[in-house]
Amino acid sequence: MKLIRFSLLTVIAASIAAVSPAGEPKTVRDGIAAWQRADYASAVAIWKPLAEKGDADAAFNLGQAYRLGRGVSIDLAQAQAWLGKAANAGHLDAQTTLGLLLFDSGSREAAMGWLKKAAERGEPRAMLVYGTALFNGDGAPRDPLMAYAYVSRAAAQGLEPAKTTLEQMDQILPVDIRRRGVEIALQKAAEKPAPGAKAPAKVAAKPATKPAAPPAAKPPVKVASKPAAPTPAEKPSKAVPNGSWRIQLGAFSQKSSAEALYRKLSASAPIAGHPAIYVAAGAVTRLQVGGYASRAAASAACSALSSKGQACFPVAGK
Repeated sequence: MKLIRFSLLTVIAASIAAVSPAGEPKTVRDGIAAWQRADYASAVAIWKPLAEKGDADAAFNLGQAYRLGRGVSIDLAQAQAWLGKAANAGHLDAQTTLGLLLFDSGSREAAMGWLKKAAERGEPRAMLVYGTALFNGDGAPRDPLMAYAYVSRAAAQGLEPAKTTLEQMDQILPVDIRRRGVEIALQKAAEKPAPGAKAPAKVAAKPATKPAAPPAAKPPVKVASKPAAPTPAEKPSKAVPNGSWRIQLGAFSQKSSAEALYRKLSASAPIAGHPAIYVAAGAVTRLQVGGYASRAAASAACSALSSKGQACFPVAGK
């Protein structure tokens, strides 16, 4: 765990920022206002005592600060701890973000538990990742019917990667499964929140949540378009001829679709100069881009791409 050091002046300044000139305690919204001014240290100083007292919104925002490394050093253990406090209090965004963070770290079973909770409450990112996991049987028992129901709900809410995934499912699943999936989706959308479930806090703004790493498609499954990993923003690295790390951008039923996506993205900064690698996996073709020197470099490229809505996750090359 990284040690966080502050200068004496920083500690004093943060302490002063925690109360208003009139001596009134600061609120979560005061922290948000500081965050929007890029005064991240003050935002953290405001949220931390509130989070320690059990405020779920403050705990969620504090977890995001540790995840993104703003106002504090990046510390994913602290991020998980604070997101966990908020998630256990019923905070919907925290449940989703924690699930995505756990998924990215390889804790699939724990991730699916939180993503399922958030998906049941209609969170589109959670519905997409959990639905895709059900379709692939990746971290959850394979269930194409419920997979279609979750992904169709996410697509109906306007999530672009969900629309792409749904189109792929439409090419694979029979009409009766799709029809029943839509019926289930409509039924769940009409249901009221479970008794005692806490609605997501209507905070004016909060640290941005990046989508999480998708499960890789498994043969003969053709679905792989999902949100990308929640990694701190870094500058994309230049191509390294012998770099062993790759990024995966999707899996397609037709190789021509993979080629079209590469042509579309090949001039973008994270990919420019990196070669396309088309990996046959049963009935699908996986689009990977190679030449990254390390996992960190591949993750940085994915971070840049995910900010533009492109699904992406790092993979070790052969």
